[in-house]
Amino acid sequence: LDRLDVECTQYTPAPELLRANHDEAPVNETLVSHLLKSNCLVTGQPDWGSVQIQYSGAQIEQEGLLQYLVSFRNHNEFHEQCVERIFMDIWTRCRPIKLAVYARYTRRGGLDINPFRTSHPGALPANVRTARQ
Repeated sequence: LDRLDVECTQYTPAPELLRANHDEAPVNETLVSHLLKSNCLVTGQPDWGSVQIQYSGAQIEQEGLLQYLVSFRNHNEFHEQCVERIFMDIWTRCRPIKLAVYARYTRRGGLDINPFRTSHPGALPANVRTARQ
């Protein structure tokens, strides 16, 4: 997603940016962005993460999805809550058949936090540390 040329103007979560094309055949797709950033609910420090969105269903409009992920920039919430919010917003707005959202955040304070939320069993990805961690 990160190579898309989009203009981002929303910096608080904006689920209205999420759209899917329900007029076309369903797809199976995995989308990745390294531009997820929110702020710690307690300290306000920045939390940077990579997010993987795997889904089956109507194709999600990628430009809107990237704008949506960037919209977390000024948002204060714990990692797990952000992933739950992303999952529920996509689930509600785009209505996929299956959905999995996996975020791998950069370490802060020596803690490795990698929240995962899925609508179906068996979707758990390998726990492999990325270069950014």
